[in-house]
Amino acid sequence: MSQNQNHKEKVKVIDHLQASKEETLISFEVLPPLKGGSIDSIFNCLDPLMEFKPPFIDVTYHREEFVYNQRPSGYYEKTAIRKRPGTVGICASIMHRYGVDAVPHLICGGFSIEETENALIDLKFLGIDNVLALRGDARHFEDKFVPEPNGHKYAVDLVNQITDMNNGIYLDASIENGSKSEFCIGVAGYPEKHFESPNLEVDLMFTKKKIEAGADYIVTQMFFDNKRYFKFVDACRNAGIHVPIIPGLKPLTRDYQLNSIPRRFFIDMPDELASEVLKAKSKDAVKEIGVEWCVAQSKELKQAGVPCLHYYTMGDSTTTKKIVSAL
Repeated sequence: MSQNQNHKEKVKVIDHLQASKEETLISFEVLPPLKGGSIDSIFNCLDPLMEFKPPFIDVTYHREEFVYNQRPSGYYEKTAIRKRPGTVGICASIMHRYGVDAVPHLICGGFSIEETENALIDLKFLGIDNVLALRGDARHFEDKFVPEPNGHKYAVDLVNQITDMNNGIYLDASIENGSKSEFCIGVAGYPEKHFESPNLEVDLMFTKKKIEAGADYIVTQMFFDNKRYFKFVDACRNAGIHVPIIPGLKPLTRDYQLNSIPRRFFIDMPDELASEVLKAKSKDAVKEIGVEWCVAQSKELKQAGVPCLHYYTMGDSTTTKKIVSAL
């Protein structure tokens, strides 16, 4: 892939979805490299996947964490670190190298509203017109999500701020006739409900508020049972949510993920999948089962006419390519 294929006109995610004419698109999500890593890790992941012509690529953002370093005095010093910086720069590099639209994840955690506005201005100047607006997770040592001082507590507040900028409204009230941004806004959806919501009905109420605030589409949390996705879409439609809903997919590739994925993402594993994995005799057999399951999921979703299949690559382009090639 040439590094100079950067002349393609930028298009918003919602425009890609509406222009697909009921054809199911393919998109990918990548992780920034750890601090000190190279952008080549991103290119090495995406190069083999570009044959599938993804119209857009998501780049995740990870908030700061804290480490405690012992000083010579014996006391511990609390130091903030960002293990995966560079989301904005990676998005610009992806757009330059591949000529596809990049979607940076923007989170509430770790940002004041002023820092959020500055990040949005940077994205606007770079010609990045798509964002996925997320609350973000709690830090590992916190029992619940704690916003930054003068930061957003909920994703809907972040969506409202982005929508304000789209209307030329900035935090500084003295700014008149401010330059309007043109962000296409994606938000997260949870087929098995967000773990902090008491039930799906309440979760859908908050999801609808994000759409009413200006979000254009939904990308779901990963799931392994398509019935959960179809039920979620039906529930959204019945609740008056009519934006495109993109299913997010990730294959199970290790046996320990039978426990780690439900624990971390608060989702269920289908009995049939768990049973097959538990009977597997080798790591390769487990991975093959996971790949075949994801292929079957993808085929059923595609046949149902979903707008896009969004794959969480986790840096594993070989497995992702195997799945998409099977379609």
